[in-house]
Amino acid sequence: MSGEAIVAVTAGDAEAVDGAIDLPRGGAGTSRDGEGAGGFHLHGWADRAVIGVAVVALASGFGQFGLTATLGSVARHFGHVVQGSTITDRAGLSGTEIGAGLAVVRLASLGGLPLAGLADRLGRRRVMLVGCGIGLAMTAVSATSPGYWWFVMLFALGRPFLSAAAAVAQVAAAEETTSHNRASAVALVAAGYSVGAGATAVIYGLAGGTLGYRGVLILTVVPLVALPMIARLVSEPDRFIQFAASRTSSLPVFGAVARPYRRHLTVVVLIAFGLALVTGPATSFIYLYAQNVEHLPGIALSAMVVAAGALGLGGLLGGRWLADRVGRRPTAAVSMVLIGLSGVLSYSGGRIDLVAGYLAGITAAGAFAPAAGAFVNELFPTAVRSSVSGWNVAASVLGAVVGLVAFGTVADVGNRFSTAAEATFLPAVLLAGLVYLLPETMGHEPEWFWPKAATDERGYR
Repeated sequence: MSGEAIVAVTAGDAEAVDGAIDLPRGGAGTSRDGEGAGGFHLHGWADRAVIGVAVVALASGFGQFGLTATLGSVARHFGHVVQGSTITDRAGLSGTEIGAGLAVVRLASLGGLPLAGLADRLGRRRVMLVGCGIGLAMTAVSATSPGYWWFVMLFALGRPFLSAAAAVAQVAAAEETTSHNRASAVALVAAGYSVGAGATAVIYGLAGGTLGYRGVLILTVVPLVALPMIARLVSEPDRFIQFAASRTSSLPVFGAVARPYRRHLTVVVLIAFGLALVTGPATSFIYLYAQNVEHLPGIALSAMVVAAGALGLGGLLGGRWLADRVGRRPTAAVSMVLIGLSGVLSYSGGRIDLVAGYLAGITAAGAFAPAAGAFVNELFPTAVRSSVSGWNVAASVLGAVVGLVAFGTVADVGNRFSTAAEATFLPAVLLAGLVYLLPETMGHEPEWFWPKAATDERGYR
C-alpha cells in the first residue's frame, strides 16, 4: 500500500540488530515482547533475510519506475513538440493520450493479483524472485519499441510481475519479524523499492541526454543479471513454512480470501483505491510536468530527487517511530491526507510549488509506508496474506487508472494541471478516514487476531 516515494535506507532499533529471535511454542497470541508465536524463527529488521527482500524490492522499483522517470523523453520521441500553449504542444502528446497509455500500464498490474496469490501456494521466495526476473526482462525489451503504443504494451507486460514481486516483498518482510521490528522491516523494504525508483530518475536526470529513454530502460539488465546472487540472501519465512507443512488442501482459486476476512479486506482496498487516485497521477505526471511544462533543468531534477531521498528517509524514520508509539492507524491516515494536499501544491504552478509539493509528498509517503505496510500485514493470517497484498495491488491499479484518466482529461480541457490536481486529489483524501473502521494492530502479532486461522481450509473459507 505504498506510493512510489524516493527514499533511502532507514535505521532501526539497536536491540533488533543482534540477530534472529526464536519465539517459544505456545499460544497463538503474541504481545509486544514477542512471546508465544508458535515457534517461528524470526529476525531483526537488519538481518540478512530482511535485507535480501529489500534488495529484491530495489530491483523491482528500478524496473517499475522506468516509464515515469523517462515519460517526458518518451512523449517527445513519439510525439511532436511545437511552440504553443496546449499540453500537446509542450509535451509532444496530449494529456489524454499520455494518461491513457499510463492507464494501460497500470491496468496491466491487475495481473499482480493472481501472481501475488500464487505466493500463498508456492511460497514468498519463489514468487518474488521469478516475478522480479520476468518483469526486469520485459522492461529491457520495451526499450526496442518502434512506436508509442508498442512501447506501452511491451512495458505493460512486465508490470504485473514487478508489482507482484514488490507486494510479496512487503509480506515476506512482515512475516520475518516481530511486532516491534515489523514497521522497521517494512520501512527497509519500502526504502529498497524507493532507492531503485530514485536511481532511475537520477540516472535519467544526469545522463538522459546521452542515454535517452532507451538506454535507461536497458539498464534494467544490470539487476536482472545480479538476481541469482540476490537470491542467496532471500529465505522462506518460517510463518509460511509452518503453514504450508500443515495445509491439507490447495486454494480453490488464485487470490482467494476467506469470508471472515472480507470485511477488513473491503476497507483496505477502498483505502488503497483512494491513495492511488492521488499517487497514480501525482507520481506519473510529475516528471513530464517538471521537464516539459516547468522546463526544470536535468541537474535541478536530479537534485530534487536526491533531496527527496533525504526527506524520504526522514519520513520513513518518523513513520516507523509513530507507527510503533502512536499507532498504525493515525500515522497512516494523517500521512494519506498530507500526500493528497502535497499533490495539489505540486501542480499549483511555478517551480517553487512544484519542488515544495514534491518533497512534502515524498516525506508523507515515507511516513505512510511503514505504518500502512505493518498494519495491513498484521490484519490478516498467513493463509491469505499474499492474496490480500494482491487485492491491494488490484485496488491500487484501479485507483491509479481512474486518477490518470481523470487527471489527463481535466488537464486537457482547461490546459491547467492545477485544476486537474484539485479535482482528482481532494475528493480522494476523504477516504483516509476509513482506516478507523479497522482495529489498531500496534503491539500485536497477526496470530493474535486470528488464533484459529493458521492452517489448512480455515484460511480459505
